[in-house]
Amino acid sequence: MAVALMLCGSSHAASPSDAALAARTDRVLAATPLIDGHNDLPWAIRTLFGNVAGVDLSTHTANLPLKAKDGETPTPLMTDIPRLRAGHVGGQFWSVWIPPTVTGSEAVKMTLEQIDIVHTMVARYPKDLQMAYSADDIVSAHKAGRIASLIGIEGGHQIDNSLPVLRDMYLLGARYMTLTHTLNNDWADSATDAPKHHGLTPFGRTVVHEMNRLGMLVDLSHVSPDTMRDALNTSVAPVMFSHSGARALNDHPRDVPDDVLKMVARNRGIVMATFASTYVSAERNRWEADRAAEQTRFNAPPYAGLYIGQPERAKAALAEWDRQHPKPVVTLAMVADHIEHIRQVAGIDAVGIGSDFDGIPEAPRGLEGVDRYPALFQELARRGWTDAELSKLAGGNMLRVMREAAAVAKRLQATEAPSTATIAQVDAAAAGK
Repeated sequence: MAVALMLCGSSHAASPSDAALAARTDRVLAATPLIDGHNDLPWAIRTLFGNVAGVDLSTHTANLPLKAKDGETPTPLMTDIPRLRAGHVGGQFWSVWIPPTVTGSEAVKMTLEQIDIVHTMVARYPKDLQMAYSADDIVSAHKAGRIASLIGIEGGHQIDNSLPVLRDMYLLGARYMTLTHTLNNDWADSATDAPKHHGLTPFGRTVVHEMNRLGMLVDLSHVSPDTMRDALNTSVAPVMFSHSGARALNDHPRDVPDDVLKMVARNRGIVMATFASTYVSAERNRWEADRAAEQTRFNAPPYAGLYIGQPERAKAALAEWDRQHPKPVVTLAMVADHIEHIRQVAGIDAVGIGSDFDGIPEAPRGLEGVDRYPALFQELARRGWTDAELSKLAGGNMLRVMREAAAVAKRLQATEAPSTATIAQVDAAAAGK
């Protein structure tokens, strides 16, 4: 409860009402597994420590000495087992992200290495972590006192335009795939790239359908609004947004427009609210854009910048700009605002949590690590959420989405064989060639 007190600027002891809210949250999260849709710890392990053996997740990792990159202060880890326990986490989708600039067979190889990190991590901590492949697996792990560990692929480029590779990754444990990351791929547009396909291509729709047939959730975080709409019009199973906010509160292309939220409601899908500050706060989003512009103005080799070729002068100028323009604070309450907006537009059955911990440079005040989830639930309880509603947000909605997707897969597999279509064949047929 100390987090909630910090947010309101008070140092007094927790009041009985605060204690009651904490007790309610504990009861809800004991009965329902809290399922987070997105955590990038596997990539942090790879880049900071080399492999799973390079870091001890059984101890608190926030104060580990980390190597700075490009002169910047490294971000402390936001995840470890003691804090997962303190946060009442019952299920975690571990992202097996790779850079979107890595493509082709190298992308497949790197993705397999990331999948291996997850399996190795879970095997190293068998008393605390347990691999999960279904809703029932999550419930079983939660009852056994372990944290269900699932895998999500964060970018369609990672399958190298191959449906057999998609199927193999499903067999290795991947239970969702984000259709794009920050760049377009050959069959889908990203939210943060110039439109190329204006949504999904015919092969992109084939990928979505094969995911439905497998029972792999279609993740629409990072994709353009047109891709969101195309995927929702294509998918016969509930979709997910593993880590996104509400665009009505922050006009960032990574967030979900209201018309899409209404489509998610009809699809019976889920939008898992992100903690990424730039996607949460409109003021922070503008500040980031202004700072990037100043950085370019000071030094943008090879031709532009007031202090081009003078990195120390450019660094000093940017530091002075930072001093005069303090970074806007993003808070737990702002994340709660996004959750409430998603609920208002898409309904209580469409909300979830997708932090993006260890994939963001910093988290909102009050949500600094995986131990902080209870404070968010206490904030929503303070706003009038019932225990049943908190239970749906925590994991009830995600379990329902997974079960419905599995039912669709069972029906499709009874009548359809695995697709052998290639991107060349599908695109040629669509073009009438």
